[in-house]
Amino acid sequence: MADERIRRQIALLAARLMYDRTESEYFTAKRKAARQLGLDERHRPKDLPSNAEIRDQIQALANLYEGEKRSQHLLVMRLAALRMMRLLSAFHPRLIGSVLTGHVRKGSDIDLHVFSNSLSAITNLLDDERVTYTVERKRVRKHGEERVFTHIHVTDDRFAYELTLYDVDKINYPFKSSITGRLIERASIAELEQFIQQEHPGVDIDAAAMQYESDQPAIDRLELFRLLLRPLENVRQNPVYHPEGDALYHSLQVFELARNQRPWDEEFLLAALLHDVGKAIDPTDHAAAAIEALEDSISPRTVFLIAHHMDALAYADGTLGHRAKIRLRASEDFEDLMLLRELDSAGRQRGVDVCTIDEAMAYIAELDQDQG
Repeated sequence: MADERIRRQIALLAARLMYDRTESEYFTAKRKAARQLGLDERHRPKDLPSNAEIRDQIQALANLYEGEKRSQHLLVMRLAALRMMRLLSAFHPRLIGSVLTGHVRKGSDIDLHVFSNSLSAITNLLDDERVTYTVERKRVRKHGEERVFTHIHVTDDRFAYELTLYDVDKINYPFKSSITGRLIERASIAELEQFIQQEHPGVDIDAAAMQYESDQPAIDRLELFRLLLRPLENVRQNPVYHPEGDALYHSLQVFELARNQRPWDEEFLLAALLHDVGKAIDPTDHAAAAIEALEDSISPRTVFLIAHHMDALAYADGTLGHRAKIRLRASEDFEDLMLLRELDSAGRQRGVDVCTIDEAMAYIAELDQDQG
């Protein structure tokens, strides 16, 4: 497999797999490409193309198929990055990755490094600006050492951003690329502004950035629900109380039970589906986190059901205070709250068939249409 012709074929096929979003990782793409060409990638792994070679082929494919649109798309993504960096200016943002280097493929995120010793300082700013985001903590083992990386995933309904959080003392740290092994290219706000002027001459950066902002549509509420539900798949729960597994599987079980009970009641169904979305945001007070994230996208009745679903557990267990009991019983939605409590407890079974997030959203959309 030392033949350079074969090496280029693998690089091109791997690039095609990644450009078409069939594969997202260089490691798996190059090995899958080798297998498709009838080669054993395990035999001489060093003869496989490097990540940098595949990246160059991805760029070539993008130039071939996208032409002039590619340059315009890059400009729009760089302006979007600049706008986000200006918003996060207090946290010394640096643009990295394909949007800066130009190796963008379909569905690429805008990757930023941000620097703060406090995650909440960043999320509080995003909350104030009504930016939709989720927080992911990823454990990575490298060279025998386990590290935890904090990623903030942001979406503005046009692009997805991945903000990787580092302590402030890492601002000048020499980060290396996992693709090339060399120091990564990165740009501060001022450097990105200068870079855009060089790469896209004649562009009025401030005017273009303002136009981009004014063009942003309000995020669709069903898309907001999707964004909040997806991270629940990675939320592992105490097996004593949740033997079924992750929080997404639990939420979909509760939704299915609610659909059997109240197939027409959209407000109740949304409470069943979304009651635990806060667990991916703030596990210490997931009900309050859910309400804050959902904001004006749900009705006051759904807000009440989600906000008090843990109070309902305490009520059922006999551990809720007397005054709190009186307040709950005074609500016209008390019976629905206790029904949600029953379904919440029942939705903890192993091996139960449930719908997907998209199927749940399609059902809600259909209810919207019928009630509209």
